[in-house]
Amino acid sequence: QVQLVESGGGLVQAGGSLRLSCAASGGSFRWYDVAWFRQAPGKERGIVAYISRSGDTKYYVDSVKGRFTIARDNAKNTVYLQMNSLKAEDTAVYYCAADGKMKGLLLRQSEYDYWGQGTQVTVSS
Repeated sequence: QVQLVESGGGLVQAGGSLRLSCAASGGSFRWYDVAWFRQAPGKERGIVAYISRSGDTKYYVDSVKGRFTIARDNAKNTVYLQMNSLKAEDTAVYYCAADGKMKGLLLRQSEYDYWGQGTQVTVSS
């Protein structure tokens, strides 16, 4: 069973950048598809980006395309989310999630078995 820990959140001005990290322990991350979700106050948690276990398949929600990049380093058991050109509407708690069932692209939070505790991202306008 893998444990996930996010880091890298913080306060940044609009137009700035942050890099989130999701570090896994308790198992090799290479066997897991990984996604980043976010939840803003009063809103449902939704997917931001996804990366397959090999890194070959990536998905981004339309609102972050061209600004966010998901990547992984399986040797370091870590998945990253590089966030550029941040906007106030990107403010949310960001969560890392992992799934080991080999079902391919999963967009719903209910389909992920493992979650981190979340990291707050606040973008000031």
